[in-house]
Amino acid sequence: MKKIYIILVAAAFLSSCAKNMDGYNVDQKNATVVPAPTLFTAAQKSFADVMTTPSVNTNVFRFYVQYWTSTEYLDEPRYNLTARTIPQSFWSALYKDVITDLKESKRIIAADNVTNADVKANQTAEAEILEIMAWSTLVNTFGNVPYSQAIDISNVQPKYDDAATIYSDLLVRLDAAIGKLKTTAAGYGTADLFYGGDPAKWIKLGNSLKLRLGLILADKDPAKARTTIESAASNVLASAADNAKFPYIASPPNNNPISTNANAALTTRTDYVGASAFIDKLNALNDPRLPGYFTLAANGKYVGGYYGFTNSYANYSTMTAKIKSFDFEALLLDYPETEFALAEAAARGFNVPGTAAGHYNNAVTASIIYWGGTAAQAATYLARPDVAYATASTDFREVIGNQKWIALYNRGYESWTEWRRLDFPKLSPPSTANAPAGQSAPDGLTIPLRIIYPINEQTLNGASRAAAAAAIGGDLVTTKLFWDVK
Repeated sequence: MKKIYIILVAAAFLSSCAKNMDGYNVDQKNATVVPAPTLFTAAQKSFADVMTTPSVNTNVFRFYVQYWTSTEYLDEPRYNLTARTIPQSFWSALYKDVITDLKESKRIIAADNVTNADVKANQTAEAEILEIMAWSTLVNTFGNVPYSQAIDISNVQPKYDDAATIYSDLLVRLDAAIGKLKTTAAGYGTADLFYGGDPAKWIKLGNSLKLRLGLILADKDPAKARTTIESAASNVLASAADNAKFPYIASPPNNNPISTNANAALTTRTDYVGASAFIDKLNALNDPRLPGYFTLAANGKYVGGYYGFTNSYANYSTMTAKIKSFDFEALLLDYPETEFALAEAAARGFNVPGTAAGHYNNAVTASIIYWGGTAAQAATYLARPDVAYATASTDFREVIGNQKWIALYNRGYESWTEWRRLDFPKLSPPSTANAPAGQSAPDGLTIPLRIIYPINEQTLNGASRAAAAAAIGGDLVTTKLFWDVK
């Protein structure tokens, strides 16, 4: 009888525990609900990662503007976009890891009935500004892309929107986002790793992004460029303290992605050396940023490798310990870029505060100081006839383009965009005529003007991709984007 009693009690106990089976289906290790700030932080890091990494599987733009070249593998500095899944990796990182997280963050904020309305407005606007930056990156890379029907799980074959139409919409959205920001309320707080949730900084970033987008339109649509730039110019990044930067830390997985690919503490690979075109230019100008950019070669000088050919790592200058340190920050938009933009706007005759020469000098000085130089070194440098705004060239595109190329070092993507837009510096693809002894290059290499659409799009969204390719003039690296009319 006692045994029967014990069995009945145990059965009753187990029955009471198992009445609700829902608890058995809860994953204790993986979150099913994510807060909006977490998604925002993740998007910031993903954006910084894809724009900063030197991985040849994702970001090859330092090669395209000839900051670096490779020691052994030549597909990337020779513009092969099919040997690896470069277009797919770049495309997916922006759509999946940046834009999707930001859209979901905004959706969660909109559904929040507890947070103060002004804080919600700031959070939404900050996510919107970062999303617009990501969208503009996609357009400036590929041309027409899925936009109005993108990020919709019910439509797995979205149409590609016209790039110029997307740009117009982005500018409308950007104005609206800036207008919603209130400096009297908080934003994302500590979840905002750019600015700690300071809406005043986001207003400056939003206007600086407007300045960038306006200049990209300047040759295609000068009237729209003028109104865009003039409405933004009075409240842009005003010093290095305003830089949009991601603060990597000294431990993986939140370390600087350059260190993952180049720091001896994490890898034995020695894939990158400085390219001769860039280092030769810096040497010719006696540029004070050289020690910040590159190491000395074995001969005690700054020496660049042959661009697009195999190079011995030991014989050439490579990135400095600072650049490949675990915690070296990533810049998404900085004060020197903004000052160069204001210089160009003034040179084009747009109504912006200051003069072209003044903003140019500010940009060069700020860049030199950021990379470890001094104001005195900057003044000496700017006094050189081949650097000074008034004498370096009679063409503002050349004088600004050359110095912006130098200042954007380590920001290969933005430098590539500026090179396509300004047509300076003058760069040449690898050729046998410039080859080291015993090496040669294929004929007909051309520095890409855009990145081809991902192979996945041909197989999964073929009709839309084919229509987009036809609309832009062909899915080719030689196809100019709508704003590239010079």
